[in-house]
Amino acid sequence: MIKKKMDKRHARIVMAGIFSLMIAMGFSRFAYTPILPLMKSSAGLSEAASGYLASCNFLGYLFGAFYAGRINHKGNPRIIIQILLANILSFAAMGLTDDYFIWLFLRFISGVSSGLVFVLCSSFVLDSLAKQGLASWSGIFYSGVGIGILITGISVPISNTYLGWKGSWLVLGGISIFLGLLVFAWLKMVPGTNDKKQAAEREKAEQKEILPWLVLAYGLEGLGYIISGTFLVDIFNGIDGLRSMSSLSWVFVGLAAIPSTFIWVTVAKKVGFIFSICLAICVQAAGVILPVLVPNMAGGLLGAFLFGATFMGITAMTTTYARMIQPNNSSKVIGLLTGVYGVGQILGPSIAGFLVSLTGNYSISLFFATAVLLTAVLLLGGGQWKTSNKLNRKEDAECHT
Repeated sequence: MIKKKMDKRHARIVMAGIFSLMIAMGFSRFAYTPILPLMKSSAGLSEAASGYLASCNFLGYLFGAFYAGRINHKGNPRIIIQILLANILSFAAMGLTDDYFIWLFLRFISGVSSGLVFVLCSSFVLDSLAKQGLASWSGIFYSGVGIGILITGISVPISNTYLGWKGSWLVLGGISIFLGLLVFAWLKMVPGTNDKKQAAEREKAEQKEILPWLVLAYGLEGLGYIISGTFLVDIFNGIDGLRSMSSLSWVFVGLAAIPSTFIWVTVAKKVGFIFSICLAICVQAAGVILPVLVPNMAGGLLGAFLFGATFMGITAMTTTYARMIQPNNSSKVIGLLTGVYGVGQILGPSIAGFLVSLTGNYSISLFFATAVLLTAVLLLGGGQWKTSNKLNRKEDAECHT
């Protein structure tokens, strides 16, 4: 439950953050998923070539995420606005050329700028909200990714009908320019105030101990989720009972993702972040494998919905929790998490493409993704158990001295 109302100034900051994530994540990163089958049929992209484009984007995202931790924006959003402009130009230009090597370059630049925008914007907005006692609104901010995905799911089939796949990139670029102008107008500096202490000493110690486990699990989440995140529409195209719903599947992902961030962060604040992250990854694993186990309308669309309802919720909970652990180094810790997540995203499409080339379908790839996600749950849950036991032993030792 949100306990404190937001003033107009901070509402605009949150809206600017939402629009930034719509552009840099929903459009720049995830529009590739519904446009990919169109590019394969019209531009002759092979499975391997499409995987290389995806991996090139994720490599750029990895670089941007790690580098973002070195940038000190000092509460000034100007650098975010400049990078966002480069991001818009990089993905809109996909619709201006047929040269595959230029596509590789553009997807890399798009990835770099997406990673920078995500980390810096997350740090800026979360810090601004926390300093005003409005941290509960962080889940609303992350809904921008789901909104962007929903828009791509609706706009890409329509724009492709009239303008082709190139027009789909250009239409999204035009929408982004309009949204970018609002970001430019609304993303203002916020005067800093000191954060209030958010936890007792034991809780702070436990949070710091769990960070390595959280980083590792989040990296596996990046590896596991990205196979569906990149190839979902193409996966539906390859299953007889789901082919007619391929475009609709991405709409379901977007619809589920929009409220998911707020819902998951609210749940996490009530029952604990680590438990909630593990629960969300389990639900996501079910969504990933469901189209294979139940290859009909109910199974396919429910799987897409569960996937959409979790992947950004996991990100929102992880980054919010990370900021709670290190409020004075939010860019660095969010950059580290996003970078490790990016490593998984680079490996995922390449592994999936290799498995598809061996088997002729995505089934084994989705079983692999499910296994990776469940491994992440085991590691994070085990890390939490180990951390609690370690702190308990330490407290017992102190009591006996």
